[in-house]
Amino acid sequence: MKIFLDTGDVEAVRRAADTGLLDGVTTNPSHIARTGRKFRDTVKEICGLIAGPVSAEVLSETADGMVREAQEVAAIAPNVVVKIPMTVEGMKAVPILEGEKDIRTNVTMVFSAAQTLLAMKAGATFVSIVLSRLDAVGSESEILVQDAAAIRDNYAFDSEIIAGSVKTQNQVLACLRVGIDIATVNPDLFFQMFQHPLTDGGLAQFANDWKKVPK
Repeated sequence: MKIFLDTGDVEAVRRAADTGLLDGVTTNPSHIARTGRKFRDTVKEICGLIAGPVSAEVLSETADGMVREAQEVAAIAPNVVVKIPMTVEGMKAVPILEGEKDIRTNVTMVFSAAQTLLAMKAGATFVSIVLSRLDAVGSESEILVQDAAAIRDNYAFDSEIIAGSVKTQNQVLACLRVGIDIATVNPDLFFQMFQHPLTDGGLAQFANDWKKVPK
């Protein structure tokens, strides 16, 4: 499973990229706003830190507007992927962008199996299920993750499934179990994944015992 960082923080991307284990980045308007920086400058700098896809969102509400805005966003860097909302207008824009414009899309704000199907039928490169928002309203995000994987596999869609806004290691495990393509995690969770108390305890014991070895 690929791991994307979900952030607009350039330094967080730099730290994660230095591990060699980061496959991509997803941003959204809220992440960018928290940085206090210009949108284009932030996305361009992130794109320079990793070779993988960097998702950046359009805000137009019509298909024509999304296509125009997507072309501007995609021009920032070759590895930009344009986030398109799961709406009727968004699904009109996706095949235009993926086809004649040759721009990769990431359909976002997907919260049901039906929406997942429609995004895949539209031809999106990525389909993002936002797990944290589902769990916040009492929906079982793990079931949708399973359904999304089944839809992809049953009908041989080319779209990659992104489990978006993954907040816990249990959610990461749920994605691994059903073969989700990508999980987007925040910087804190990314580095938590390296840790385990047994690892820390074992290494501390080795270090302490090594001091007793005759030199």
